[in-house]
Order: sequence, then structure tokens, then C-alpha cells
Amino acid sequence: MARPSKMRKIGSLEVIEIPGQPKSPCIVFFHGYGADATDLVPLANVISAPPGTTWLFPNGTMEVELGPHFSARAWFPIDIEALDRARAEGTHRDLSNTTPPGIKQAREKVFEMLKTLNIPLSQVIFGGFSQGAMLATALTLYAPEPPKGLIIMSGALLDGKIWAEKAKNRTGLSFYQSHGTRDDLLGLQGAQALEKTLLDAGLKGKLQTFSGGHEIPQEVLHGVNNCLLYTSDAADE
Repeated sequence: MARPSKMRKIGSLEVIEIPGQPKSPCIVFFHGYGADATDLVPLANVISAPPGTTWLFPNGTMEVELGPHFSARAWFPIDIEALDRARAEGTHRDLSNTTPPGIKQAREKVFEMLKTLNIPLSQVIFGGFSQGAMLATALTLYAPEPPKGLIIMSGALLDGKIWAEKAKNRTGLSFYQSHGTRDDLLGLQGAQALEKTLLDAGLKGKLQTFSGGHEIPQEVLHGVNNCLLYTSDAADE
């Protein structure tokens, strides 16, 4: 059953919040480029998180124009021309050695939000789709202490050498990852490189591929629900 949600300002971010209980997990889910905070709110009704879970869906930190009188949000800019060129050529951009401008500022605003709410990182599962998945991964690796878990939907490896080093401080952390084999926006190779980086550092999880594109199909929702990210702190006591 859906719980009431509301948009409010937390720190410097606009956030759709579905309040939960203080000692239960908190899932922070980030939308992709060209969407907004409302885009992934339905996940709160289909992901089998424990009762009392808090859900936070932040709005992207930058506004992007998608057409006349139509704008949306993003976490950092992307090179649209390079993306379109790669798609026209039937290839994918290799992002593994790139540092997107603005991603550091986005990380800082998310950490500020959690501090404002007084939510310990040990209760937080970071998750996201596409660009939001990249931010969720960066937050997991750069956090001052390990979060509870990580959900990566159609993400990619960024800052390869730096992420590989930081991932060594997350040994044992659980993650779930999904990616379409026909994704024409973010290639499967980037997802495979990210999975290898995480597994080589000792994180626990695997990449679930599906026959599809840049999307969240039903089989991914089943995969998320079957992973071991949601055990509540109260149940562990």
C-alpha cells in the first residue's frame, strides 16, 4: 500500500520523502538525466523493502532544457553531441576515465541532506537509474563510512582508477546491478567494467543483464527484491 509522500526542501535539495521509522533502512534513489524526482517514486510500491523504510527521491541539482517550454533535471551535464554521434555510429562512449563536472557538488548536497535528517549512513541504501546510478555509486565510494548497500540500474564506470582505489574501503558491502544488453545510451561494457571494479575490491553482488535497452523491466524489479540489501537493523538485533 502506498504511503503518503511530499516534496520538501532538505538542506539545499528538493526531495520527495516517504517517511519511515527511525531505525529502519533509508533508500535514497536518484533519477536519470532528463527526468525529475517524481520519475522513480513508483519504485517504493514495488521494491520489497522492510516495513518502516524511509524513501527519499531527490530532484537533480541542475535544470536541463529538453525542448520549447519543457525542462527537466539532471545531476551533471552530458555531451549530447558526443552521445548522438556514438549512437549514430552504433558505438558507445567510454566514460571510465571521465570525471563529470558537477558530480562532486551533487555528492556534497546529498551528504548535507542526510546530515540534516540525522540519518546514519549505516542505514542508507543508495540507488539510482542511469546518471542517477553513477551518482549513487560515487556516493557509496566517497562516503565517510560505508552505507548499507547500493542499487545500480543501467549505470557505468566513471573515474576508473579512483573508484577502484576507493572501492577497496567497501569490502563486503552488498550491491545489486542491472543492465540491458541492447542499451544504446550506456553500453554494457561500462557496466561490466563497473562490476569488475566492485568485485575485485571485495564487494558482494553481481550484474544482472536482460534482453532490453535503457530501462527498468519487471525482471530487474524481481532481481532487486531477491537481493540481500534490505535486512533491517532492528531485525539484526
